[in-house]
Amino acid sequence: MEDTAFFVEGYASEVSYAPGELVQLHVSSPARFFSVEISRLGYKQEVVLRKERVSGSVHTVPDDASSQGCAWPVSWEFLIPLEWESGYYQIVFRINDQGDTFTHRCSREATSTSYFILRPAVSSRRSSILLQLSTNTYAAYNNWGGYSLYAYHGRGGVQGHRVSFERPDSGLFERWELPFVSWAERSGYKLDYCSNLDLERYPELLDNHALVLSVGHDEYWSAAMRDNVENFISYGGNVAFFSGNSVCWQVRVEDDGRALTCWKQRFNQDPAYRGDRTALTTLWSHHLVKRPENQLTGVGFLHGGYHLSHGQYMDGSGAFTVHRPEHWVFSNTKLQVNDEFGGKDTIVGYECDGCEIEWREGLPYPTGNDGTPTNFHILATASAKWHPDDSDWYDAWQPGREGCAVMGLYQQGGTVFTVGTTDWSHGLAKLNGTVDIVTKNIIDKLAF
Repeated sequence: MEDTAFFVEGYASEVSYAPGELVQLHVSSPARFFSVEISRLGYKQEVVLRKERVSGSVHTVPDDASSQGCAWPVSWEFLIPLEWESGYYQIVFRINDQGDTFTHRCSREATSTSYFILRPAVSSRRSSILLQLSTNTYAAYNNWGGYSLYAYHGRGGVQGHRVSFERPDSGLFERWELPFVSWAERSGYKLDYCSNLDLERYPELLDNHALVLSVGHDEYWSAAMRDNVENFISYGGNVAFFSGNSVCWQVRVEDDGRALTCWKQRFNQDPAYRGDRTALTTLWSHHLVKRPENQLTGVGFLHGGYHLSHGQYMDGSGAFTVHRPEHWVFSNTKLQVNDEFGGKDTIVGYECDGCEIEWREGLPYPTGNDGTPTNFHILATASAKWHPDDSDWYDAWQPGREGCAVMGLYQQGGTVFTVGTTDWSHGLAKLNGTVDIVTKNIIDKLAF
């Protein structure tokens, strides 16, 4: 293979599938042949399919691939067997050769990964627990093709406002959600899986489950997603946010689920600005949207911030301080008032959600001014703070304000629990006893 370019990368035609559906893979490579290996990731990685010698071909990368997708032809397709379990499936594309013909005779291999989610069939369920994976966040941070919804790693420092799912993306599952999934499967819990987008497209999935989980960094939600989950709660369904920076940005799903739009700070450039401003793709807590995430999750990023990241609380403990140890959430932990837990594994970290708090007789209560339900019980807190670069554009920001990561819950039909931190699963990965017990208390109470 004398072409100096040596690469293979691709993507699936959809973010999620149901058993029996057709998966189409779109792959670009100068190699004559590439191989495909598909594995279900969990406590154990299970290889479920291998395909060798798929014909390779190089496809043009459009200038607007980040926002409009690649539009590559189908390279290979297969039907998902009905017996495959719901889960996160990693796709590995691989090429190898022995170098050039007369010189550079060395063994070379190139690999890349992508993914798809296998959701359960609507008419059946494997579990009473539905883990919706943060696939919108994966797309928002994916800068393949040059741009994402962030400027820090965009071409020329430019921030995009639209991102396509139809391009290579290795996802963020392994950073936050895999440790939780591994813990859950190791602990004997069975989970069903879906993508963020599925909560909008297939709301009937919610009807078959008692508990919906959000894990890690579940930052981008559409209005339809939120409407469907809030309706689920109103009829007695339970939700646990083992996540932080959750439901922070409103996004608009476009092109039948092939792309997301979020104008963020440039909300006045969103076409919705000239119409229904509650539909603006900016912060849910923005005064024009009038729907702070606190109304759903109990907490929000406006009264949270960073801990052990972005230059904020870089010497922080990474631990929660307990305020109401008698609550059932802390059953069997032996925690007392003002005890700390989780610091060894920095379970409070990266991005955190909180609420406006008032203190009475040494105990924290929500004011309700920020949208947090007044019956929200604050169980534990940890210091957090916004970075000025993130907050100065937002008119509701109070310069220098200190925030908190807040763990708590409320009931409004069903029960909604939150940990208010992206990094809760750090404690599960490290087999932290207290984090393990609290997580089991939540799941056992709300799922069964």
